[in-house]
Amino acid sequence: MTDPLDMRSAVAEYVTALHRAYLAQADTFPPAVRGRMPLLDDGPLTVAAVGARNLHLLATREGLGPLRGQEVALPGTLPGLDWSLRFYDPVVTPSLGLLDEREGPAYGEVKHALGLTTVVYHVVAQPGSGLTPHHAGHVGSGLAAQHSSAARDFETIRARVRGREALVDELVGAASAGLPRAQALLARAIAPHNAGVAAAADAATPDPDTIRRALLESVGGRRDWTPKAPG
Repeated sequence: MTDPLDMRSAVAEYVTALHRAYLAQADTFPPAVRGRMPLLDDGPLTVAAVGARNLHLLATREGLGPLRGQEVALPGTLPGLDWSLRFYDPVVTPSLGLLDEREGPAYGEVKHALGLTTVVYHVVAQPGSGLTPHHAGHVGSGLAAQHSSAARDFETIRARVRGREALVDELVGAASAGLPRAQALLARAIAPHNAGVAAAADAATPDPDTIRRALLESVGGRRDWTPKAPG
């Protein structure tokens, strides 16, 4: 059986490597893009390491309250980013023991077990070869690329929907908070007559990336674009 202290140390090293790669990738972007990347927002950041059948890592800016019982927390810091790493398993949070992950990671159920409504990221790591700094580096770089792409897309959309900027700002907030159905509703409000946006928003399980791409396409994509003349 893996020693709990060794496992916590490995998870802490993994999270640090993930964040280091994210920051390194973010440094290649313009300042305004970095400023809109969710992991670089102001405010306390907590990373919950949740041990079920899979190991879930959820970063959130929601408060998880003071430590209770057998809960454990480890501080983490890098230049430009501080966080607290907290550990949960069925002993600390009994509802985790009821999760069925035989068919795959139970993302929504894990989030619900912690009482979280918003996350900055939610990734699954596998102990062993999947829980290494090298693997974490790939995850962190990919996450930063995804976040920066979204930031550029939202900025483009906002510039092209005059009078609806506030809706785009709400959409950015919903995306940062990890609320796909809220993003679907806001996208429909921003582009109420676009078939592509409607199809993406009305999916049984709305995909944020698909919604954002459809909305971006509805306003002309990233290519040079000129709005239609009135009337």
